[in-house]
Amino acid sequence: MSDTLLRFDRVRGVRGGRLLFDDLSFALGRGDALRIAGPNGAGKSSLLRIAAGLLRPAAGTVAAPHRIGLIDDRFPFDLERTVARELAFWTALDGMPAALIDDALTAFDIAHLADVPMRLLSTGQRRRAQFAGLWADTSQLWLLDEPMNGLDEAGFAAVRREIAAFRSGGHAVLYVSHQPLNLHREQVLELGR
Repeated sequence: MSDTLLRFDRVRGVRGGRLLFDDLSFALGRGDALRIAGPNGAGKSSLLRIAAGLLRPAAGTVAAPHRIGLIDDRFPFDLERTVARELAFWTALDGMPAALIDDALTAFDIAHLADVPMRLLSTGQRRRAQFAGLWADTSQLWLLDEPMNGLDEAGFAAVRREIAAFRSGGHAVLYVSHQPLNLHREQVLELGR
C-alpha cells in the first residue's frame, strides 16, 4: 500500500473561466496535515473540490483514495430526522456498525443531542454532527472547508483531538481555513501569492 494518499501533479484550477492556480504539485502522505491558505477568491475551496473529485482540473492529474470524507458549507442531512437516526442512516449506507454512532456522538460531545431533530441544532452543533458522521466513516482522507465555522472552544478542542487521532491512524487531512488549527507538523500551502 502506498504511503501517498493524495497527489496533485501539475494541476491547473479554473473556475468560471478564471485561472485560480496553475502547475500545482504536492503530495499528502499518511499522517500528514496540509492547510490551504490565501485570500478570498484564490481558489482554496476549488482546490478542495478538485481533491474530492467534484471539480475537474483544467490540466494535470490528481490521484486520491476511493474513500474521502468531506465537510464544506453544505449540510447534507435530513433536517427532520434526529441526530442519531440521521447518523444511523449514513453509517448504514457505508456498511458501518450502528455501535459507532454512540462513539461518534461522544467524540464530538453531542451525545446529549442524539434524540434532537437536526433542524433544531445550532450552527456549531450541526458542524459537530457533520464531524461525527465523518468520524464514523471509513475514509482515509478528510477534506475540510472552513471546519471551525460555528464552533465554540469545546468544539474546536474536540475537532483538534479527533483530527490528531485520525492522523495517528495513518490517515491524512487537507483543510482550507482562515483560522489555522495549528496541528502538529502541519504544512501550509499558500494560494494567490
